[in-house]
Amino acid sequence: MIDHAHDLASVRDATERVLTAAAELDNASVAEPSRLPGWSRGHVLAHIARNADALVNVLEGRPMYATASMRDADIERDAPRPLDVQLADVRESAAGFQAVGAVPADWSRRVELRNGVTDSASRVPFRRWVEVELHHVDLGIGYELEDLPEEFTRREIDFLVERFTGHPDVSSTKLTDGTHAWSTGRASDKPEVTVTGRPADLLGWLCGRRDGAGLTVDGDSLPALPPL
Repeated sequence: MIDHAHDLASVRDATERVLTAAAELDNASVAEPSRLPGWSRGHVLAHIARNADALVNVLEGRPMYATASMRDADIERDAPRPLDVQLADVRESAAGFQAVGAVPADWSRRVELRNGVTDSASRVPFRRWVEVELHHVDLGIGYELEDLPEEFTRREIDFLVERFTGHPDVSSTKLTDGTHAWSTGRASDKPEVTVTGRPADLLGWLCGRRDGAGLTVDGDSLPALPPL
């Protein structure tokens, strides 16, 4: 069972971490490149804020974004703002998400996200947790995949493994960190590839933040994963 209340609390904690860390920046460093190609740190902070608004829309039964182009335009509009405005926006939009999450609701209902993707409402807080944690890493200000909470790393590996399971273009793959094991990719009686590494390196490869250089691959080459 997904505990949405637990995940909402985890989102709140993760948001405080990113706000505390980002408060050490200045206006010049907010304008510098993030780890995401083509995005400044201001783009990342703007996206964190607008994603909170978008997930409020999801939980309240509205389209996540009016259009894909408007999503991108809103991020571009907000990216150049000074640090104090960015931080206030992240905090206020996060509070709005928490407020909607506190409203009694049927958390087993299906909701629609982007591109026709549907999910249980109960998993929306975890999806928000993913946005906050991974984009904190993307800011490039000292928070690394190794710093992520252990529970988060395990659950996000679970989530991404599930996402790629059955994908015809992904080799049948066994992943292991020496303690836990996962299977993903196309169906096969026997894995074509076994990938071994630390949880942070496995997650980094699965979510597109690392190239897999820290992993050990037995069998075929490291599979190329489709974009998320």
